[in-house]
Amino acid sequence: MNIRSIWLPAALGLTLCATAQTAGNTPVPQASQAVPAQPPAPATGQQSSTQDDDRFNIRKTVNEVNVVFTVTDKHGRYVKDLQKDEFKVVDDNKPAEQINSFAKETDLPLQVGLLVDASNSVRDRFKFEQESAIEFLNQTIRPRYDSAFVIGFDVTPEVTQDFTDNTEALSKGVRALRPGGGTAMYDALYFACRDKLLKAKNTGPVRRAIILLSDGDDNQSHVTREEAIEMAQRADAIVYTISTNISGMKQKGDKVLERIADATGGRAFFPFQIRDVANAFAEIQDELRSQYALSYKPADFIADGRYRTIEIVALDRKNLRVRARRGYFAPSR
Repeated sequence: MNIRSIWLPAALGLTLCATAQTAGNTPVPQASQAVPAQPPAPATGQQSSTQDDDRFNIRKTVNEVNVVFTVTDKHGRYVKDLQKDEFKVVDDNKPAEQINSFAKETDLPLQVGLLVDASNSVRDRFKFEQESAIEFLNQTIRPRYDSAFVIGFDVTPEVTQDFTDNTEALSKGVRALRPGGGTAMYDALYFACRDKLLKAKNTGPVRRAIILLSDGDDNQSHVTREEAIEMAQRADAIVYTISTNISGMKQKGDKVLERIADATGGRAFFPFQIRDVANAFAEIQDELRSQYALSYKPADFIADGRYRTIEIVALDRKNLRVRARRGYFAPSR
């Protein structure tokens, strides 16, 4: 949930999940795109001016936070008929000063990043997962409206299809993935959020989602799990994880996938049976069509770069669960 920004004419686009931006065209699709073995170090206070310009450029900050979320009942069914006055927002442990806007965001354009673990550890179900991913993209991406990209990763991330609304090109990108090597999952997530989502140019507000297929067993990354999560939060991306673990019981990597999904407002799926992989993709597709979005003004916002927590509560409705990102990073002065 990043702070809403008004962009000056010279500014580069930084896409936020429910934030207006400068106009731009979707990047031209590429058949493949090699990625450096080591992603640059995570953001620190000593960043170069060039990197700062690429990420933020010239802007005027408005104290408004935007968040996309879902609501389910005690049976896990989506609740789609709630209104603005049925929610309370708590920002950094204080009630928000006001809710500025509220909408059901099922029709908002969608940007999807499909990240597929292509390491040796996932060979057993790789072909079936590819076909399930292709079916998901075919059913989800709407031509001339949504866009997606495909990244395979082992020791390094590789873009096999850049942003496009062409589902045939996306299918070819998924089929181009080949398993082999170690696992640098955190690097892949970090790269997808920083180099793809944050640098994408759009003509208006979008929703952002990452679909991450992996066993969660990272053994090659240069960034940490928490640094990858922070980059996803800065990119305003909801991460849905699908475990490739077929042992029949949750492993250490599954807990990592749960942590990533929970921190970004997504869900973790554990399809221990091969046929359940397609079901996991179908559930993600359903959720993407069942979201709300609101913007609000924090009670005591300070542009200090600090992480601020968010809690959204459904009022006067028993047994309803609101799932959203846990927080956002305030911009620095």
